[in-house]
Amino acid sequence: MKSANNNKKCPICKKSAEVKFQPFCSKRCADIDLGRWLKGSYVIPTEEAHTPEESDESDY
Repeated sequence: MKSANNNKKCPICKKSAEVKFQPFCSKRCADIDLGRWLKGSYVIPTEEAHTPEESDESDY
């Protein structure tokens, strides 16, 4: 496989990234990353905080 750029590293295993799987080195690492997103291992932080007043119970 062709390397995308010797300076670019796979975020999962740190091997050189491959053009076909950018930014990953292989389908395996791309699938690992997808699995982490689907399990909720990665979280995008927000400044919103859930308060008890915003509960859905008032809709019943």
